[in-house]
Amino acid sequence: MLIVNGIIHTMETKTIPNGFVLMEGSRITQVGPMFSLPEDVELDSLVDAQGGHVLPGFIDAHCHVGLYGAVSQEDDLNESSASCTPHLRALDGVDPLSQYFEEARRAGVTCIHTGPGSANPIAGQSILLKTTGGIVDQMTVRAPAAMKFALGENPKRVHKDHGPATRMATAALIRDKLTQALNYDLKWVRAKADDEMDDPEFDAQLDALRPVVTGRLPAHFHAHRADDIATAVRLSREFGLDCVIVHGTEGHLIAGYLAKEGIPVITGPFLMDRGKPELGRLTMENTAILARAGVQVAICTDHPETPISLLPFCAAMAARAGMDEEEALAAITINAACIVGMGDRLGSLSPGKDADVVIMDGHPFHWRTRATHVFIDGQEVI
Repeated sequence: MLIVNGIIHTMETKTIPNGFVLMEGSRITQVGPMFSLPEDVELDSLVDAQGGHVLPGFIDAHCHVGLYGAVSQEDDLNESSASCTPHLRALDGVDPLSQYFEEARRAGVTCIHTGPGSANPIAGQSILLKTTGGIVDQMTVRAPAAMKFALGENPKRVHKDHGPATRMATAALIRDKLTQALNYDLKWVRAKADDEMDDPEFDAQLDALRPVVTGRLPAHFHAHRADDIATAVRLSREFGLDCVIVHGTEGHLIAGYLAKEGIPVITGPFLMDRGKPELGRLTMENTAILARAGVQVAICTDHPETPISLLPFCAAMAARAGMDEEEALAAITINAACIVGMGDRLGSLSPGKDADVVIMDGHPFHWRTRATHVFIDGQEVI
């Protein structure tokens, strides 16, 4: 498949005013200006972008598509049977035929990071999916993709009977589980090193946390308030976690601290009302302030808080609020890919990467722009 005559946003090098993208199978093989297009290229098909914008498929770095249905009866988002459920896997809960996958595709969103909600201090394992629909195992890019933790009001509010009542208790529950996981991992390491030792008794929760405490699986912390963000960083430093802040609503108040600590932030949702107290300092300038401070940022919808189809519009609003336009595009492409651990495969138009490509009939931030063609793994889905 060859796309020609497009404004190519590679997201790695400068934008090409009139260029091409060549895809072979599920990979991008060549990208460049039209004058460098090889004459001997063999084509199965060709798409003329007609001066439209060609971009890597958009990535929503945090949402709940597939776990949150169109009606409440289809909600598989939060597990209420226990306060800490690290052994839950989004892989087992996603409805791949949800209409929101099609809505994502039509908006140019080709990959999502979805998982459990924020009712539990430790909620479970998230998953990275292509938005093709069909069979979830065939859509999976990485599972698990991260472990979901939550701080702030949600764990206090949801688990009143058998969970934390204060922020202190939430942090203590997390600290206790991580300590148990470290000890559990140590027992396995010793058992493997000593043939005479028996393996420890299997524990599903602690086994799910082993890759987290050994730095092999990122820890995504739901945190809005600045103090909750600092608690997430504190816990991560204590246990050597690969920390990502999700939401970071008050991140703009401690942007320098986050930059110094090297903590990435998935910002959003910000196209919403201040529906709870910890959103009191919500500002659309948050992403721009963090980026200017040197924080690596992505933008998410947190669907259903903001519909998945509005991800490009969220980036546009971040740009309107002071973020550089290319940085705003990066927040839903290459930065998002890097933060979810897939920068080597996704997020830019570069040879060797997945052929997830979007053609738009105008600038992606213009309110009237539509995606005219969407390719996922080289297959046209729109």
